Amino acid sequence: MQLEARARAAISQALQELGMVCPEPLPVERTRPEFGDISSRVAFVLARELGGSPQEVASKIAGALAGHPELAEAAAVGGFVNLRFAPHALHRLLKEILQAGEEYGRRDLGRGRSLQVEFVSSNPTGPLTVGHGRQAALGDVLANLFQALGWQVTREYYLNDEGRQIDLLAQSLWARYRQALGAETPLPEGGYQGDYLIPIGEELAEKWGDRYPSWDAGAKEAFRREAVGRMLRLIQEDLEAFGVSFDVWTREGDLHRRGLVRETFEALRERGAVYEREGAFWMRSKEHGLARDPVLIRSDGTPTYLMVDIAYHVDKFRRGFARVIDVQGADHAEEQQQVKLALRILGYPDDFLHYCVHQFVTLKGRAGVEKMSTRAGRFIRLGDLISELGRDVVRYFMVRRKPESHLTFDYELAKKTSMENPVYYVQYAHTRIASIFREAGESARRDALGVTEADLSFLTDPEELALIKELDRFPDVILQASEFSPHLLCEYLEGVAGLFHPYYSRVRILGQGEATLARLALLSGIQLVLRRGLSLLGVSAPEEM
Repeated sequence: MQLEARARAAISQALQELGMVCPEPLPVERTRPEFGDISSRVAFVLARELGGSPQEVASKIAGALAGHPELAEAAAVGGFVNLRFAPHALHRLLKEILQAGEEYGRRDLGRGRSLQVEFVSSNPTGPLTVGHGRQAALGDVLANLFQALGWQVTREYYLNDEGRQIDLLAQSLWARYRQALGAETPLPEGGYQGDYLIPIGEELAEKWGDRYPSWDAGAKEAFRREAVGRMLRLIQEDLEAFGVSFDVWTREGDLHRRGLVRETFEALRERGAVYEREGAFWMRSKEHGLARDPVLIRSDGTPTYLMVDIAYHVDKFRRGFARVIDVQGADHAEEQQQVKLALRILGYPDDFLHYCVHQFVTLKGRAGVEKMSTRAGRFIRLGDLISELGRDVVRYFMVRRKPESHLTFDYELAKKTSMENPVYYVQYAHTRIASIFREAGESARRDALGVTEADLSFLTDPEELALIKELDRFPDVILQASEFSPHLLCEYLEGVAGLFHPYYSRVRILGQGEATLARLALLSGIQLVLRRGLSLLGVSAPEEM
């Protein structure tokens, strides 16, 4: 990131000396090593205004940059201005990274504004599945990234504890309870088939005996309460095992009791956004370019999930969040459009609600996974996958692909504890550096981290300079990853590890006189970035493996 900033400053100064107007923004980007460190297409922008070819303008700019104290080379190639920084400029970058320490990569772009990330929000009808794991990892990592960018982040879980699915869950549990008592009670049509309800039914049969022989109002209330409470505890167990915690749990029932659902509906109707047909109330969405008009209130007077969701987002705005991010599956795409439209009709800002949309998860090597979760019926419980593979592996694999792509979770690869496994590939880089510092001793580590004790001019190897340039990218990667692209952070960390491992194998670190201290300083910077990056992913950075 600093390289781009310094390149912009150098080019801007050159343009000023040449009497040329500096465009805003001034285009610069990283380039391939054979061309240098930074490339700018500014000459293409200026050539249209000044006349002449981009190559002629680029040559003038490169000439004005000759002798710049931080540059080893400035060249005009095909109309591009290519810059290569001098080693001492890169050494200065490394010193700045080490001086920043654990704050490296942090920014105050959010300026303390409040941001809510709502994710998982699985209905309490069973344990979390592997599919929920992707959403849990995405939401938690995004929250970490925005915190690093200066936002005050609230993690929230929306608990749908009302409606037909909860009634079916309760009746399914009641059926299992009756079966445990020896009754031939079938599961309700559309009920929950998973074996996870059987032991709960057996426990309740032992606890309550024949207290609820029929499915009446009393049984419905008791089994609803018991089912939601039990499922919520299963969900919380899996989340805890995954290293995910929530600041706020919002229950759908509370929105109804506070009258917010009815209030929001009336506000939409007052704005002419609702019409009645066949006893139900519909939102006028087609008038605003959407594919269909959805039902908000059914003919029996009950609100739809969409209506409640709109009210829930009104509640979010009233609670003072400057921005809200919902992490949801791609199957909710139509509903997302409807919610955003409703909020726009109600007068809320367009930039208030954002959706991070992800595709689904399939397991490669699924047969091997099924063996470890026979209790879960036809789905794989997230908690079982974590028990088998470990939190670090599951979290990393869940965010390693861009959210918009279907995720094939390679179970056989995830089981490996060698550097073939990308998680271990990154973690091994951290532990190798830790082992070097253990061998070097604490005093050497202090001197390397002290920076002033290390003469970084000994870092002249092309691999060393390439590593410094890669470390310089870390703050920008955090920003890019926050744009619903946490996979970019995985790619970056694997890239840093990919530069380090060959260097570690080829270059002697210890016993090299003053060069040792300089190399230990470089290793401190690498370890810092690996540790910070893994922490943002919610993955450990072990000292030993």
